[in-house]
Amino acid sequence: MNDTTVTLVGNVATAVEYRETAGGGVARFRFAVTARRWDRERGLWSDGSTSFYTVSAWRSLGANLAASVSVGEPLVVHGRLRVREDERDGQRKTFVDVDALAVGHDLTRGTAAFRRAARAETGHRPEQEPTLVQAPGRPPEQDPWTEATKRLVTAS
Repeated sequence: MNDTTVTLVGNVATAVEYRETAGGGVARFRFAVTARRWDRERGLWSDGSTSFYTVSAWRSLGANLAASVSVGEPLVVHGRLRVREDERDGQRKTFVDVDALAVGHDLTRGTAAFRRAARAETGHRPEQEPTLVQAPGRPPEQDPWTEATKRLVTAS
């Protein structure tokens, strides 16, 4: 399949709307991407035009996105580009959508704290679980994995 994949860096423009569907949940939001250029004459950055995209994220990505993202937050969105035309109010309009494959906060503009989502039971055996270690730079009393690590170490 020859899909066009894109990686966009921008900001969440609307609240994330999440709804359950027959194929799993879907999250949708508008995403604003503004080109920035260095103006040599003035010696400063200037904003170019802003492009808006409708981003859709399905299943666990959609659920995690809805629980993690708010309006105005900087994101990096990677996904399949879809361009469609529609007639509204007697005029042909072009819409650009992205079916997200991966979404994350843009860490060049801030920090984030990752929390692993709880997994549904998949039938995997405990011996297939990876060995957990303490998070670097975090005291043991603040490390949520400390108790799990202790259990793994004592069980070995």
